[in-house]
Amino acid sequence: QVQLVESGGGLVQAGGSLRLSCAASGRTFSNYVMGWFRQAPGKEREFVAAVNWSGGITPYADSVKGRFTISRDNAKNTVYLRMNSLRPEDTAVYYCATDLKTWYSGTSPREWRYWGQGTQVTVSS
Repeated sequence: QVQLVESGGGLVQAGGSLRLSCAASGRTFSNYVMGWFRQAPGKEREFVAAVNWSGGITPYADSVKGRFTISRDNAKNTVYLRMNSLRPEDTAVYYCATDLKTWYSGTSPREWRYWGQGTQVTVSS
């Protein structure tokens, strides 16, 4: 199995920046696709970004493209999400996930089997 622990959430003003971290343990990490999802109150969980084993393939949701950057440090078993130009609509619980595969099957949360506990990001206007 794998354990995922997110950190770095908090309260920021609109236009500010934040970097989330997700530390993985329990199994080998370097060959797994990693992803970030978020869920706002009253909404379904949605895909934010993913990163392949090398860090060279990084698809993003249209809503965050150009503002968020996903990256990974395999030596540290950690994936990051740098969030710039934050907007109030970015407010959500952010989750780290993996499917224990080289690449993911789809952006639906149902395609991802392992999840962290989530970290709250609140952006004030």
